[in-house]
Amino acid sequence: MNSLKISALELATICKNSNPSEAIERAVEGAQHIEKLGYERMWFAEHHNMPHIASSATSVLIGHIAGKTSTLRVGSGGIMLPNHTPLVVAEQFGTLESIYPGRIDLGLGRAPGTDQLTAMALRRNNLNTSFYFKDDILELQKYLDENNVDAKVRAFPGEGLDIPIYILGSSTDSAYLAAELGLPYAFAAHFAPAMLRQASAIYHEKFQPSQYLEQPYFIICVNIVAADTVEEANFLSTSLFNMFAGILTNLRKPLSPPTEKPIYDGIPEIEQAVQSMVSCTFIGTEKEIREDVLTFAEEYQADEIMTTNYIFDNQKRLKAFDIIAKALIQN
Repeated sequence: MNSLKISALELATICKNSNPSEAIERAVEGAQHIEKLGYERMWFAEHHNMPHIASSATSVLIGHIAGKTSTLRVGSGGIMLPNHTPLVVAEQFGTLESIYPGRIDLGLGRAPGTDQLTAMALRRNNLNTSFYFKDDILELQKYLDENNVDAKVRAFPGEGLDIPIYILGSSTDSAYLAAELGLPYAFAAHFAPAMLRQASAIYHEKFQPSQYLEQPYFIICVNIVAADTVEEANFLSTSLFNMFAGILTNLRKPLSPPTEKPIYDGIPEIEQAVQSMVSCTFIGTEKEIREDVLTFAEEYQADEIMTTNYIFDNQKRLKAFDIIAKALIQN
């Protein structure tokens, strides 16, 4: 697995007693740090109506991060395409690629990235847009194609630019679609691992080579909490577990300091639900991370591992990126 690439997913998560400006600055610092360590890319996820996530205007944030870095690939993990028209996405990412050539990725998802009421506000009461995900991808590819010159509607900037498109998902539907279109595929195992095995098998078995990709390229997003000792890593991981417990119980809070035990300790229903949600989580020192993640990547035929980093203390968060790099990036 020496060719395994390592990257990061960032939501510009707001920490306790912090604010969006500080969350975005923390994302900038993280991007600059992993760029020096040899990470492949940093992606930002589109979420809406979530008071503790500052990545709602995803393309704006991508531009900001790209402007603060120089070699790191920056992109969306992802843009929720049913929330937007393909033309607008083509223009936005065409603009980003024009400013930062060769560094922009366009990951596309089908989910709304929010609750149903907010999805209605985003989509102007048309909740059927998700049914046209494939058609919208094909339309978006057309706008970016250099051969679209004779069309009545064209994307400027955008047309003729080489902007890699990735399909994002957490189900077998997305695996089939990525395979059919011959596109790279990123699976959200960091919060929805249930169908990972089936999705990997389908994508690899059904993949059809395209003008964009000759063979499958599979990214798996997981949670990694790394520290100098196993005990410290387990302690730091409670921030992650407590955050997911808040999501499951609809008691969402900012990312908070670690606790001696998870806040749901002794409540079996929540314990089981959280563990199911974050079963693709790797906790430990450089040794454990290397052994466990490489074994996992080989088992699921991953070409790239994308890690979240929900560590509250910023210096320990940056240190975790260091440990992950030592464990997994071949220098």
